[in-house]
Amino acid sequence: MKPAFPGPARVLGLREAIMIIIGIVIGAGIFKAPSMVAGMAGSTSWMFFAWVLGGIVSLIGALCYAELTTAFPSAGGDYHFLRRAYGRPIAFLFGWARFSVITTGSIALLAFVFGDYLQQAVPLALPPGWGAAAYALAAILVLWAVNARGIRAGASTQTWLTALEIGGLLLVFIAALWLAAGAPEPAESAGTAASGPRLSAFGMAMVFVLLTYGGWNEAAYISAEIKDGPRNMVRALVISILAITSLYLLVTWAYWYGLGLEGMARSEALAADLLGKAFGASGRMAIAVLVAIAALTSINATMIVGARTNYAVGRDWTALQKLGHWDGERGTPANAMHLQNAAAALLVLMGAWTGSGFRSMVEFTAPVFWLFFLLTGLALFLLRRREPEVHRPYRVPLYPVLPALFCATCTYMLWSSLSYVSSQSLGGTNAAWIGVAVLAIGGVLLLVLRLVPAPVTAKQPRGSQRIS
Repeated sequence: MKPAFPGPARVLGLREAIMIIIGIVIGAGIFKAPSMVAGMAGSTSWMFFAWVLGGIVSLIGALCYAELTTAFPSAGGDYHFLRRAYGRPIAFLFGWARFSVITTGSIALLAFVFGDYLQQAVPLALPPGWGAAAYALAAILVLWAVNARGIRAGASTQTWLTALEIGGLLLVFIAALWLAAGAPEPAESAGTAASGPRLSAFGMAMVFVLLTYGGWNEAAYISAEIKDGPRNMVRALVISILAITSLYLLVTWAYWYGLGLEGMARSEALAADLLGKAFGASGRMAIAVLVAIAALTSINATMIVGARTNYAVGRDWTALQKLGHWDGERGTPANAMHLQNAAAALLVLMGAWTGSGFRSMVEFTAPVFWLFFLLTGLALFLLRRREPEVHRPYRVPLYPVLPALFCATCTYMLWSSLSYVSSQSLGGTNAAWIGVAVLAIGGVLLLVLRLVPAPVTAKQPRGSQRIS
């Protein structure tokens, strides 16, 4: 008999999962962050060490998530882990922050990155700012239509976009090889490796490195849809992190070889400077297209995973139950996805109308993200103690050392992001209050939702693995 409430089905293969993870992680950051890291690292060897360390830290986090996602597979991802560890209120605040800023804001920001670069390549005759906005809105609408067709269409598009993105990054590496063919020596002597950075400077460099590696945790949202879940979930996370680390090291080497450490630190557009040096004006045009493709890749992947949080919220709260509808034929949380993408499109229009204010607002809510990321890491400890009987197909090695290192990293990033936003202002208000306001609004909504009776569901045995 057909289930009354269809839910996620395991339809994604290992390749699609890897492409989604890589597509989320590799965005526009790799075209900007290496410049700041080079300036803060102080030497070539410390710069490369920072990128290797970023890969190691990300791999440790991925191993922690591999345990959570294989023990508690759910379309809700982090929301599901937080709900299981701390209860519905904390999970709802996370879901609200993710919907209001983290996911929708990311889609809108990435759409503007796409629009800014495409406007440079093919300018539209529109008032200042509106050309990029038109491209940004078009990107959201097209990818929205693709993903509305179903998970297979979205995953297939993701595979092709990620392949193009990887090809573009390899083009940056080829540009350095092209320069090497004409000038065997790098742009700068490797002798600069002797000096080291101050601890504070290296710590700030790691902030930018880890931000560039960010996004692999989004794999949790497709944990209920990957074929041969426990085995392929672990493989997808590990292979993705190793592939991303390798690509980042290749691209960073290319920047260093072509521009030198000081040239990297001074550059405002690393890839454009390198490809321009190697291939002239055509190289600069190619990089504009490459960054636009990277933005599209991240938008599509974020659309796929982002809506699943809203779906999980809708399953938990009676007043939001329409968000908990799953289109079994297409394999998507249709209502949740439409709401998410409509909100992102509205943010693009708001950004075009108000300028960069909303972009700053999204950036200033980073502490909220790191707070919940830390809580998810701590949830691994809580759930091991509270639900020891749950079957865990994969257990993070060297427990509790590796999870403790992951939580320590999240704590440092939370502190760093708080320090940054506390020194900034938006509209004359200290930026630290923006994150507080987001959570406060979520708290008010939570009070309203709690007035509506919770849905009556059949009680599950403790430790069961309902895939939702």
